[in-house]
Amino acid sequence: MSKIAMIFAGQGSQAICMGKDFYENSELAREMFEKASERIGVDFKALIFEENEKLNETAYTQPAILLVQMIAYKLFKQACPDIKAELFLGHSLGEFSALCASGAIDYVDAVELVHNRGAFMQDACSEIEAGMMAIVGLDDVSVEKICADAQSAGKKVWPANYNQDGQLVVAGLKPDLVSLEQTFKDAGAKRALVLNMSVASHCALLEPAVEKLGTLMDSMVADSFEAPVISNVTTKPYKSKTDAIALLKEQLTSPVKYKQSIEAIENDVDVAIEFGNGVVLKGLNRRIGKGLTTLNVSDMVTLAKVKEEICA
Repeated sequence: MSKIAMIFAGQGSQAICMGKDFYENSELAREMFEKASERIGVDFKALIFEENEKLNETAYTQPAILLVQMIAYKLFKQACPDIKAELFLGHSLGEFSALCASGAIDYVDAVELVHNRGAFMQDACSEIEAGMMAIVGLDDVSVEKICADAQSAGKKVWPANYNQDGQLVVAGLKPDLVSLEQTFKDAGAKRALVLNMSVASHCALLEPAVEKLGTLMDSMVADSFEAPVISNVTTKPYKSKTDAIALLKEQLTSPVKYKQSIEAIENDVDVAIEFGNGVVLKGLNRRIGKGLTTLNVSDMVTLAKVKEEICA
């Protein structure tokens, strides 16, 4: 039997009408929408299925993505109850979905947790002009050096997301990021694109959110893991409440090492299954782990395909 990694994308994977096929065809999905809505007082059906700006606000984006991912995962488990994960892995926010899928936190608690996480992040950046910038076509060492030199000159910029070779996202104060655009291009970057973000994820600017997140996690996370979760911070597995809280607190102010995590696990698993909207991680994995097959469950059609391939 294949060794399987269950994987979950992060913020940026959201889209209007994501999960609608699940909602229209599954009583379980409708029930999960209802319970999540009741928990945090948000109409997830309106938030996700109707055109609105709120879905792109961090405090709402995060629980919406997690909810759809967990619906996809639970429907897969319903279809393939005997399939067990070798490990769980997520990108940024997706690590919380991974924690949830592992059994360490109930999905309704997780919806509340990441709703608050998003609010904590937004609050930490509310009085500063924070942002993020995607650097394409430049090696990690060059990006890291430019950031380090900028910090020495008093600028606030940090490497934030290691997505794949030649794609690294940096975070910090937006004016400082903009001031470095030409520097990155002069060093060989094909693009240095300021992203439509109002927070600076995975850098020191989020320090005010760390303890608030830890306190909330302490009341929700349990020592109950079906399989280990891979840490974005260390690229290594963890399987305890203590480690989960410590590492997910640290994740707020540390870069997401997604590329390095896939490189670390690709010899330990045969297949990765991406749950939730889109195929963001499937695309990254194809360029990172040449021998890692990645499938996706984003609607009832892809669920049926994965069931046929994995559960037969």
